[in-house]
Amino acid sequence: MIDLDDIDRALLRALAEDATASAGALGRELGLSQPACWRRIKRLREAGLFRNTRLDLDAQALGFGVTVFLGVKLATKGRVSLEDFERAVSAIPEVQTVEHVLGAYDYRLRVVARDIADFERVLRRRIMTLPGVGNLDANVMLSEERRPGPLFAI
Repeated sequence: MIDLDDIDRALLRALAEDATASAGALGRELGLSQPACWRRIKRLREAGLFRNTRLDLDAQALGFGVTVFLGVKLATKGRVSLEDFERAVSAIPEVQTVEHVLGAYDYRLRVVARDIADFERVLRRRIMTLPGVGNLDANVMLSEERRPGPLFAI
């Protein structure tokens, strides 16, 4: 684990808000030169604090009006490996996240669809045909009040 100072924390907070910000702009905001800011970003990246940089698309604006959280209980853990299920479910474009969880279900999926009929199509033709799928539990998202943000409030 890397020791973070106040500038590192401010830098991480700023990058969490806008990962496309330049080292020069971030440096000006934090009172650092562009090279000093770039070196800090490089050190944080090399320490493994950044998993990736990705574009956060608005699913609704793209025509995906329904988000469903799907609990999946595998029926045959012995005959179908977890890796087989994970590989197959990860290939479905409508499945945004695959979380291996402990509890009533083995996996929690975040699935987007254009509407309920489209979700039913994805469920019947893609998800229910996956290797080892047993019980399913669906929760339709009504609204999302808080989007994922920085891990720490500083």
